[in-house]
Amino acid sequence: MSFKELNLNSALLNAINDLGFTQPTTIQHKVFSEVMAGKDIVGLAQTGTGKTLAYLLPLLRMWTYQKNKTPQILVLVPTRELVTQVLEEVEKLSKYMNFSATGAYGGTNIKTQMMAILNGVDLVVATPGRLIDLLLNGTIKTKGIKKLVIDEMDEIMNLGFRTQLNNILDLLPPKRQNLLFSATITDEVEQLLDVYFNNPVKIEAAPMGTPLENITQICYEVPNFNTKVNLLKYLLANDSEMNKVLIFTATKTLADEIYELLLTELPDEIGVIHSNKAQNARFLAVNRFKEGSYKILIATDLVARGIDISEVSHVINLDTPQIPENYIHRIGRTGRADKKGIAITFTSVFEMESKDEIEHLMNFTIPVKALPETVEISDVLIADEKPRIVMPNYKNKKSSEEVGPAFHEKKAKNKKVNQNMRRSEALRAKYGKPKTKRK
Repeated sequence: MSFKELNLNSALLNAINDLGFTQPTTIQHKVFSEVMAGKDIVGLAQTGTGKTLAYLLPLLRMWTYQKNKTPQILVLVPTRELVTQVLEEVEKLSKYMNFSATGAYGGTNIKTQMMAILNGVDLVVATPGRLIDLLLNGTIKTKGIKKLVIDEMDEIMNLGFRTQLNNILDLLPPKRQNLLFSATITDEVEQLLDVYFNNPVKIEAAPMGTPLENITQICYEVPNFNTKVNLLKYLLANDSEMNKVLIFTATKTLADEIYELLLTELPDEIGVIHSNKAQNARFLAVNRFKEGSYKILIATDLVARGIDISEVSHVINLDTPQIPENYIHRIGRTGRADKKGIAITFTSVFEMESKDEIEHLMNFTIPVKALPETVEISDVLIADEKPRIVMPNYKNKKSSEEVGPAFHEKKAKNKKVNQNMRRSEALRAKYGKPKTKRK
């Protein structure tokens, strides 16, 4: 099926043609007619399958112009990077329409975002915390909301936004169309669907865990972290096809450490992005990676779903993710838009169990490639890799017979012994003679 066979108007078709798209993806094709029918939707699809266009195309097709320009569509996403990404797609698709959109997220001036919304917009893309603020202060008039999209629902839950999400759903008008997109559906999400959605239609584009066809997966088994660093430097220096490389690390500290290690050898060619970085620094790093001035971008799992960059040649997992689904999200950053990609994972002896879980999820064995002979095998272990020696806590317990007196003598007042004394004797001791009643 081509986009021309969908019920798109000329404005959307012209925008699609400008983007060079000819055929909708599976999720885009399956979702379109159901959304147009006004049904609530639960879309299950892997990253990189075109979920953003899957909900934007029918929503823009159903949109009708109104003079007051209060938001008709709300799109809820987990990260500020995804806010920017969705807005970019909206701008491209609405190129030939009198349609306006804005974004809202924390870490920036809320007054600027309020002004943009009050000046009139048709669509708002926001993160949960900032959206709550805009709803509670009345900037977004809830009575005008007709469509709600919750994108990357599982990640919103993983980031701890359950309470905010419930509050948002309670504040919105009950008569609305709900669209939810997620890679996985947990019991927690099912409970939310039962309360707030109206008989949602579940649409699955591809089973979660299925290896993406355009991605070649490779695994290197390495003994320790320092050997991983040596292998990473070797591949970056010797593989000429690594022209746009996304490196994932487990922690922010590790991301910064790898950045420092590579910076001296690749000055002005490398960036790093994680939640501790300032917002401007995050956007700058992503934009430079997009335009090609950065050859390498180092990131954490938090932004794995917030980076939509075309033509990423390689994804390198410096660690093997402990959560199998995160592996799918990571490698889905390459092999996008019918382009081929390569995903390389470094697995140490401490991570074999995680690798097994990933392969079980995918029902696919990741091919293992031998280490290049010139890569130095380090025998230096980092703190987390060193065996932990736990010394037994032996206590020389003395028997009751060996226990002696206290180390000091008792005070005189504590040496008193309680004695039962008749009242007359107590009075004699106090007054020197018996106390008699007065007549």
